[in-house]
Amino acid sequence: MCGIAALFAYGSAAAPVDAAEIESITEWMRPRGPDAGGTWISPDARVALGSRRLAIIDLSDEGTQPMTDVDGELRIVFNGEIYNYRELRARLQRLGARFHSTTDTEVLLQLYRHDGAAMVELLRGMFSFAIWDPRERRMFVARDPYGIKPLYIADDGETFRAASTVKALLAGGRISREHDPAGVAGFWLMGSVPEPHTIFKSIRAVEAGTSFFVNERGVESARRYYSIAGILGRGVHDEAAARLVQPNVLLRELVTDSLRHHLIADVPVGAFLSSGIDSSALVSLATEAVNEPPRTVTLRFEEFAGAAFDEAPLAERFAREIGSDHVTRLVTRDEFMADMPKLFDAMDQPTIDGTNTWFVSKAAAERGLKVAISGLGGDELFGSYPSFAALPRIVSAARLPFAASVAARIGRSPKAKAAAQYGATWEGAYLLKRGLFLPDDLPSLMGVEAAREGLEQLGILKHIAGTIDPDPGTPFGRVAALEASLYMRNQLLRDTDWASMAHSLEVRTPLVDATLLRQIAPLLMVEKSRCKQHFAESPPTQLPDWLSKRRKTGFSVPLAEWMQLPPDGTSTRMRSWARRVMEQWA
Repeated sequence: MCGIAALFAYGSAAAPVDAAEIESITEWMRPRGPDAGGTWISPDARVALGSRRLAIIDLSDEGTQPMTDVDGELRIVFNGEIYNYRELRARLQRLGARFHSTTDTEVLLQLYRHDGAAMVELLRGMFSFAIWDPRERRMFVARDPYGIKPLYIADDGETFRAASTVKALLAGGRISREHDPAGVAGFWLMGSVPEPHTIFKSIRAVEAGTSFFVNERGVESARRYYSIAGILGRGVHDEAAARLVQPNVLLRELVTDSLRHHLIADVPVGAFLSSGIDSSALVSLATEAVNEPPRTVTLRFEEFAGAAFDEAPLAERFAREIGSDHVTRLVTRDEFMADMPKLFDAMDQPTIDGTNTWFVSKAAAERGLKVAISGLGGDELFGSYPSFAALPRIVSAARLPFAASVAARIGRSPKAKAAAQYGATWEGAYLLKRGLFLPDDLPSLMGVEAAREGLEQLGILKHIAGTIDPDPGTPFGRVAALEASLYMRNQLLRDTDWASMAHSLEVRTPLVDATLLRQIAPLLMVEKSRCKQHFAESPPTQLPDWLSKRRKTGFSVPLAEWMQLPPDGTSTRMRSWARRVMEQWA
């Protein structure tokens, strides 16, 4: 796990790359990689690479980046982990490849040499990387299928820049800080900035599941090599095979396989443990897989004591039963207030989430952990969000023949007006369900002209609709694709990255795995939201009823109490928090 940076002065009129710029960008990411760092500049000063390293696999100096292949030709900066690198290495060795390290980074270099751009389709892992190919005078850039690992780019028509964080690119001093109305509008609408937009006009996110080349003519069109919606759609056609299996047994086999890959490391791997099914089942399956429970961490808040949101007592009970070395970490309002400046400094783009991951990552790092397993992604995969039931109802109701006339009669109600305006499409229903604010609210938040420009550039409904193209074919599949491609990618995964890396902790997500999705998509189309209970029944040692049948509460922090937010409803409180967050970007 690292922070990476790349510069390519491809234009004929471009100034040579500046050593001070690549060093400033790289240094900004020191918390992402405190173990080592370095920069490299090509002899002609047209290319520069930088990296900060958090050593997880091959802890020797051979793993330091920027890395070159054994021939001293190709060079790479890489952020993430390739979980099937051992299998890929063995294949490459059979093809005659030579290695100077045992890292997954070097496997990427040799894979590029043998497979070119098609290499990304062979990878199982989370990654973003840039490879400089001096023979072809081009840079190859790629990001993993789900977008677990971030990568941001800026291109002024002469020089291409890339880095793991938005703020690192800005630290180079060559990029405008002018706000992007589309990014600002996206934040107000969804509580996070929808990719590929960022809060800044000059910076864009590399889209998940895409790769592209940058050559001496500039940035080529990106190629999409993975589609969540497409995988779910293909699962519909394989339903017959899924009906022949026992769901909990299949999930045990496939999730354990994902876990074994995600547990590969040359340092201890811990786990975040709540009292929910996803993290508990993962910890149980991990214990079975390696015959030893991982070290676990849970948060406790005085404000939640005795309430349904207090996950600590049941998590502690479960940890005792499986024999885990467990710590419950108390987080107080005083600590939150003391950490808030650092939290906002680490927050790479405005978001209404991330506080929970900040503190659980802090607790894991205090235990000496560099890697932790998270149950993130289970709700999107197994259909346990309320949206899986709510969105089909909203769409069906809005499409009834009399729906428009009813809405007209009660049109003075803002909710009725919004339902009539958006509810008849999947993208509109998703905006209604997940939206923080609605488009009509934006002029009062960002000004009339900025709101008009932002909404026009963002095209929020078209943007949402793009995540279910191709059509997954079923209501469950559509909601699963929407949640994984929007809420999970733009908020949960992004927030997990910045909040954990601020504490030099790598968070791994075995349930957010492109290979796993391919394998279980047919089962998801048959069992739908029943898969959550099947997952609870998947460990050989069954989860206890007091845990598996507990009402879902989510991973929450007492933000309302800490910040004295308005007491009248979750939506109002989060809107108030969003205003405070956005003040940091004023």
